[in-house]
Amino acid sequence: MNINYEFETIAAIATPLGMGGVGVVRISGDKSFDIVQKIFSKEIKESGKIYHGWIKENDNKIDEVLVLPFKNPNSYTGEDVIEIQCHGGPKVVKKILNLVLKNGARMAQRGEFTKRAFLNKKMDLSQAEAVLDIIHAKTENFAQKSANNLSGALATAIKEIKSALFTLYSRIIAAVDFPEDVKEPEYSYLEEEVTQNLEKIEKILKNANASNIMRQGIKIAIAGCPNAGKSSLFNALLNINRAIVTEIPGTTRDIIQESIDLDGIPATLIDTAGIREDAEIDKVEAIGIEYTKNCVENADLILFLFDWSKGFDADDATIYEMIQDKPHIKIASKSDLAEVENPEAINISSKTGFNIEILKEKIKEAVLDKNALETEFVTNQRQEECLKNAKNALKNALVAIQNEELQDLISIDIKTALLALDEITGEVITDEILENIFENFCIGK
Repeated sequence: MNINYEFETIAAIATPLGMGGVGVVRISGDKSFDIVQKIFSKEIKESGKIYHGWIKENDNKIDEVLVLPFKNPNSYTGEDVIEIQCHGGPKVVKKILNLVLKNGARMAQRGEFTKRAFLNKKMDLSQAEAVLDIIHAKTENFAQKSANNLSGALATAIKEIKSALFTLYSRIIAAVDFPEDVKEPEYSYLEEEVTQNLEKIEKILKNANASNIMRQGIKIAIAGCPNAGKSSLFNALLNINRAIVTEIPGTTRDIIQESIDLDGIPATLIDTAGIREDAEIDKVEAIGIEYTKNCVENADLILFLFDWSKGFDADDATIYEMIQDKPHIKIASKSDLAEVENPEAINISSKTGFNIEILKEKIKEAVLDKNALETEFVTNQRQEECLKNAKNALKNALVAIQNEELQDLISIDIKTALLALDEITGEVITDEILENIFENFCIGK
């Protein structure tokens, strides 16, 4: 690792700033115990014990607190760490932090506690990135997969691939360096090993799109004519009465959006104004329709709705022509009022709940591979780029092996793949990459 870093004692508020039952001030570094001892009413004699007392400034009592001391290396950062649990009022928490800073600590930077945990080998880089994913997880499913990464699932998978490739690389180099004593490995053996590990990398990359969707979420726009049942479907998917529903055309005049967890997929569900070309529409509704068109253009998935109790008419056809080349699901609404089902669409009734759960499944199928949510772990864009670099290097090695080129040259591609995989867990990393990762963390983590 090419990392330059000075380990000063740092401090920050580790809980969201605002009214709350508890606030936490976290301190990490060699001076942690000395700093807290200057402002705490009791002597801290040992780690692993909870101390109850008062934070004081001179003779003035500031707050009644609990102090949790951790001696290195048995702490989150691998350094001496002390957490002060105080009452959650912002004035109190800020006051205690200021006292800590006044007595010898400096303000922590974004993600600096986790950064130190990585630098002190308490976790690898994939685990550090998992911490950020857990903090920002939008669904329980993604939080669970991020927790798997934090526990080392991704790191273990990468380690297995690296171990196999390193063995392969070592055998080639040994034969190159000591040709009289070590025989070159058979090309059939090289091909088998490279192919197996290439498949493992491709398996991880296969779910990269699902990882991005579970991390960032998708935008789902509900579009159709006025009174097609868009707001009713919006409410049915949310399972709350969020949008106003009436029989009056043009009731929805603005964009209404809510977050929803579709069985592990974070989605922004958007109810739009009904699209119609009518001389009777007023200026407000016209603006709403323009918003709808922009929303449809930028959506990841469109739920195209038409009132099947009235049939599929020319107005529906005009709107469908606008969206048919985009990812969409065709939905026949108000099926409880229709005489027969539409064979070319999903037939639903927001009123009775008919096929709403099936529609949710269709949405998942439209944006994810059906097995993607079952993957053990997730990857981020940086990790995916490293995996792609490793994959390309192994593909080059495989071609060279099949052509029975010099094994010395083949070893170069295998080493390139190893270096790319090392970047995932942090064995090979630069200051710039490290800063880019941790600048996305909050202060205090």
